[in-house]
Amino acid sequence: MVYDTIKMLRERADMTQAELARRLDISRSSVNAWEMGISVPSTQYVVELAQIFNVSTDTILGVRTAEALDISGLTQEQKKIVSMLVRHFQSENE
Repeated sequence: MVYDTIKMLRERADMTQAELARRLDISRSSVNAWEMGISVPSTQYVVELAQIFNVSTDTILGVRTAEALDISGLTQEQKKIVSMLVRHFQSENE
């Protein structure tokens, strides 16, 4: 949930609700309301939270996303090998 994520990221950054509120130029009670699940941040604040905590907006919103691997500098043969390895490891974990 959004409120759990905001609180976890804030605590991981060793930041108080008041400090986060100052960075966002809002009241501490607004941050508290987000963390209590009473209200949710607007789109503007979701973007700002993502920037402050250096995470994606999907992370703030709790959207599960697939992991990405940049293979743009590899040859076609290397890409084929990486693809085979990924499929192999995925089948092992099923």
